[in-house]
Parts: sequence; C-alpha cells; structure tokens
Amino acid sequence: MQKDFPGLDRFDQSLLTILAEDGRLPVADIARRIGLSKSPTQARLKRLEAEGYITGYRAILDPIRLGLDHVAFVEVRLSDTREKALSEFNAAVRKIPEIEQAHMIASNFDYLLKVRTRSMSDYRAVLAEKISGLPHVASTSTFVAMEAVKETGMLGSL
Repeated sequence: MQKDFPGLDRFDQSLLTILAEDGRLPVADIARRIGLSKSPTQARLKRLEAEGYITGYRAILDPIRLGLDHVAFVEVRLSDTREKALSEFNAAVRKIPEIEQAHMIASNFDYLLKVRTRSMSDYRAVLAEKISGLPHVASTSTFVAMEAVKETGMLGSL
C-alpha cells in the first residue's frame, strides 16, 4: 500500500518504492513501471537525489552468510547527558564498526545500540574493550537476539 508523503506525488513515491526494492534497475525499467518515459523519470531521479530523498545506493549483504550472526542490543546509561558529553559519545560510537545502529532513547537509559559480531565471545570483547570505554558510559545492559523476525522497514515498502 502506498503512503502519502508531503512533497512527493504518486510518480515520486512509486519511483522510491521501486528503488527501495531493487536499486539496480535501469532507468528505462523504472520508467516503464511508473508509467513515464525515460527522460522525465531520469529528471525525477536526479531531483530526488539532489533533495536528499535518495541518500545513496549500496549492496545489502547477508550478515548470516558472512558469519556475523550474533546480535545484541545494549542499553547504555551515561554519567553525563549535557550536549558536549552526548556529542563525544556519538562521535566515538560512529568509530566502532560492530555497532550497527545507535539510537538516543527517551527512557530510563540514554542509548540503545545494535551490535553485530561473530560470537558471544567476540561480543564480550567488544563490550569490554570498546563499548564500556566509550566517553561517559556509566553502565550497560545486554539483550541477546535469538532470531530476527523482521529487519526491513517501511522504506522497503513505501
């Protein structure tokens, strides 16, 4: 089901939906599927890129086939939540490749991290050597995922 996004007409929304499903489709195929000719489709694509609706293209890798099947979610509480401390924490988090996602949370903890590693022992090392040493970390709590039921979001089905 297509959603109504302000500033995007049905052609833009269709184009984004198609690209979210398969970012390697040639423009001619996208044009045919949205019901426009190639030139206007190309122009829309360039506009959506320039306006920041499309931020890039990449291959989606299967972490399980790559041996990265251990996922842990980590609640992080900071000792200091002033803006400077948050900025320092954010900058340090971005440098740790095992942290797949980091979200500031409005809760009794400050951040929720999604950490992906090969094994529990690898995760323990990341927690001890990297996450616990991040600026202003007061405490952490770990929740290990047993199975990923859904990992794609609405952007895969505009």
